[in-house]
Amino acid sequence: MENVDFSLVNWSRAQFALTAMYHYLFVPLTLGLSFIVAFMETLYVRTGNQEWKRITKFWMSLFGINFAIGVATGLILEFEFGTNWSNYSWFVGDIFGAPLAIEGIMAFFMESTFIAVMFFGWNKVSKGFHLTSTWLVAIGSNLSALWILVANAWMQNPVGMEFNPDTARNEMANFWEVLLSDVAINKFLHTVLSAYVLSSVFVIGVSAWFIIKNREYLFAKKSIRVAAVFGLLASFLTVATGDGSARNMAKYQPMKFAAMENLYDGQQNAPLAVIGLLKKNKEELDPRKEDFVFKIEIPNMLSYMAYLDPNAYVPGIHDLVKGNTEHNIISYQERIDKGSVAIKSLADYTNAKKSGNDSLAQVSLTNFKANYAHFGYGYYANRDMNELIPNVPLVFYSFRIMVGLGMHFILLFMVVLYLTRKDKMLSNKVVLYTALWSIPLAYIASELGWVVAEVGRQPWVIQDILPTIAAVSQVNSGSVQLTFWLFFVIFTGLLIAEIKIMTAQIRKGPDELKQTEINHV
Repeated sequence: MENVDFSLVNWSRAQFALTAMYHYLFVPLTLGLSFIVAFMETLYVRTGNQEWKRITKFWMSLFGINFAIGVATGLILEFEFGTNWSNYSWFVGDIFGAPLAIEGIMAFFMESTFIAVMFFGWNKVSKGFHLTSTWLVAIGSNLSALWILVANAWMQNPVGMEFNPDTARNEMANFWEVLLSDVAINKFLHTVLSAYVLSSVFVIGVSAWFIIKNREYLFAKKSIRVAAVFGLLASFLTVATGDGSARNMAKYQPMKFAAMENLYDGQQNAPLAVIGLLKKNKEELDPRKEDFVFKIEIPNMLSYMAYLDPNAYVPGIHDLVKGNTEHNIISYQERIDKGSVAIKSLADYTNAKKSGNDSLAQVSLTNFKANYAHFGYGYYANRDMNELIPNVPLVFYSFRIMVGLGMHFILLFMVVLYLTRKDKMLSNKVVLYTALWSIPLAYIASELGWVVAEVGRQPWVIQDILPTIAAVSQVNSGSVQLTFWLFFVIFTGLLIAEIKIMTAQIRKGPDELKQTEINHV
């Protein structure tokens, strides 16, 4: 792998990142708003209050707009696995394809079937059946996320598989291990809960706009209460699952964890840098190292966050690259050597099988299996080991901005919930405008979460097994560059269309109730 076309690799990564980030502008609102709508319709069915029906139909219309445009970007994202990452698809398609197939057959089918009843079944089916359809759309949307996140979690922590040396492909050995791994469960919960936070901020922000414009105060007040309670519960659970994510990261992706904390030299009783400002190290021996200009720390917190032990040793970037015999950490050079043995042994096995030399094939296979855990490092023989270190500043700052915004949202939920209970929202313009401008902040926090997850694990497509330089399709980099800009124009157009349609619907506001429907308002 000495002659790597980094133009092809970088443009392929950029195209996938572009598609994924645009797609995730639509996904979280779909996941959370579907449940908020279901809660609101439940209140309508239980109370018979027509105002809740009116509220439900308004937020349902925004859900529908967002859902329709989100589907388009999601389809393109899946196609890119075949067009831009065909080596990856060949290497692990048997495993990665399974959850995506289940998502399409089961979850997407469920939500697309019942979404028609949800939108067009008012006054055509019973209240109970319509409510059931709304809940099934919400459940189906989140089940879609489950299977996609299971696939992503497997890339972060590949389990439940067995490599077939005869086909040079990984095959699924245990479906339940893939589905129920601690990384998969935690990633699903943390991702969907953060989506619920975003959706709650969106509902509160839009409702605040109506109050600012002196419109629909009752509608806005009721919407804010539902969203604030939903968002507050989701926020606390997001914090809890985020804590679990940190421990999984320290266990399975220590380099990502070290990069997230700008930890170059491992420490016992390691402190957590709450905030900090980085600068490049000017020493020639370590030009990549990021020093702190200043930082505010919590003593022992990083050790506790990683291992639930304030005295635990947390390895740093230098420990992982250079090795640390005291803490049984082998160096990247050792892993590269073992990975090179695995790659060569696989080639020797293939050649021995072709020539009918079964004894040599068996020896080669034994060597391959003994070193397979380091397989991906073999692609970095005779390469700069710094390529195995992710972008530390980007991961470090992304994590802290995301967490800081999360704390802001918790405070916002508490304040608006208190003000609506005291009926003081009308008089507090600062809170209203803060709620309105928190909508883009929620999207920023959501995207930064994925920056931490995906940039932090670079250069791996499959952790320790397959790097990006080996996973990319052998196509012309100019073609990838051309499609990158085409997708950029198309996705930007879709985003502009979504914003225009959504803002037009919001300005229109909830439909007025007919006089015969005002009995319970």
